[in-house]
Amino acid sequence: MGRQLSFAIGIVVVAVVGIVYTFASGNEPLLGLDLQGGASVVLEPEPNPDGSPVSDDIIDQAIEVIRNRVDGLGVREPEITREGSTVLVQIPGVDDQARALELVGQTAELRFRPVIASGPGGSDFTGAAPLCLAEGEDIPAAFATATPTPDAGADECLIAEQTEEIEGIEITTAFLLGPAPLLLSGDGEERFTGVGVEDATARFGLTPGGWGVALVMRGGSPGIDDFNSLAAQCAGFSGICPTGRIAIEIDGEVESAPTVQSANFERSQISITGSFSEGEAKDLALVLRFGSLPVELTPQESRVVSSTLGEDALDAGIAAGIIGLILVSIYLMAYYRLLGIVAIASLAISGALLWTMIAWLGESQGLALTLAGVTGLIVSVGVSVDSNVVYFEHLKEDVRGGRTVRSSVERAFPIAYSTIVKADVASLIAAVVLYFLTVGQVKGFALFLGLATVLDLVATYFFMGPVIRLMARREAMTEHPRRYGIPSGEVSA
Repeated sequence: MGRQLSFAIGIVVVAVVGIVYTFASGNEPLLGLDLQGGASVVLEPEPNPDGSPVSDDIIDQAIEVIRNRVDGLGVREPEITREGSTVLVQIPGVDDQARALELVGQTAELRFRPVIASGPGGSDFTGAAPLCLAEGEDIPAAFATATPTPDAGADECLIAEQTEEIEGIEITTAFLLGPAPLLLSGDGEERFTGVGVEDATARFGLTPGGWGVALVMRGGSPGIDDFNSLAAQCAGFSGICPTGRIAIEIDGEVESAPTVQSANFERSQISITGSFSEGEAKDLALVLRFGSLPVELTPQESRVVSSTLGEDALDAGIAAGIIGLILVSIYLMAYYRLLGIVAIASLAISGALLWTMIAWLGESQGLALTLAGVTGLIVSVGVSVDSNVVYFEHLKEDVRGGRTVRSSVERAFPIAYSTIVKADVASLIAAVVLYFLTVGQVKGFALFLGLATVLDLVATYFFMGPVIRLMARREAMTEHPRRYGIPSGEVSA
């Protein structure tokens, strides 16, 4: 008797302490995209220049960069998955959804280019074009016009414009930029892109009263050595850098083009300035910190889930769960009387443990509760009720077979629990298979169903079984079996 009492008291204490800890620490379930709102976007990689599809390795690299950026936004439990040749990004709980989606797909290719010529917006750089061409090359047709052109690649010159606001007046400057310097690596020559940046931080005051991004370059090459090589050419006004200026170009747009004052810079002396707001500077620092995407991604489908729709879905799920629990409780009490109350208490113990674990996993591990997860929890109620019914019916069958209530209780539980374990293991196998072979919200359904099933086994063994055994040792259960859902006429003394 002492062992059974210890089991029952012990699991009740654990459940109560768990609930008290959950509320005292402020833990609460982390809601997924469909319950708290957010945004999702499908990104499709642009084909290679020769028209061939992008390789799987490149797409996987892009997913890793996107994941780092989303984590940098402070978003918890994002879903970033590959669907064929596209990338699906789902971001729950973001306030500025447009900003998040823009950051996710921004290529963020950083280049430092020599400025060959500059002038007012729309300037004609035809005469300066030969300065950026190798011997024997023809002048690109784009350089014979005054129209700015998109970045055609690091191998070519680029005509770009920069618009900045000075004392309330927008001023546009056009630049003719030379090729980005070449870097030597183990695989051959690579262009000087964001791979040379070790860290990037948004800072106020890099320009008087303005925001900018402070860079920390990597040591050696790729990194500060390559920047200093270009800086030396610009400081000496060489043919490749006749203006003495370096343009900081991001995704084909010039952010700033300062005049080079030195041929040798420290790793932390380089910054990007311009007409940045605080948010723009922080966003730029974020994408530069985690590197550029290895491929250009084009949004194919964007969807915004409002928090109102999420709250409606959550309310509907909670309402369905409450209604289901009420109906189940009425059934248990009507059919099993006091045994039904024990079953309801067992459900409460299991529910308390489940709530504690979901809240803790949400706070510490970023596990999100989605509508599919709520569905899994509701389905698990049926699994728990089945466990109770199996035991109660075994107990009643033994009593009908002529055994006493006390001996029936002792005999029925091991047999019933063996059946319960087999049934719950079947549910666990289904949950595990669903979790590992599916994607998206189906995984959430499987995870929460499996977790609730395990806790049902715990509550049945440590609470329901011991409590009914304790009740059977009292004369009331033998003298008034109907109160426990056992027909009195079938009871043998």
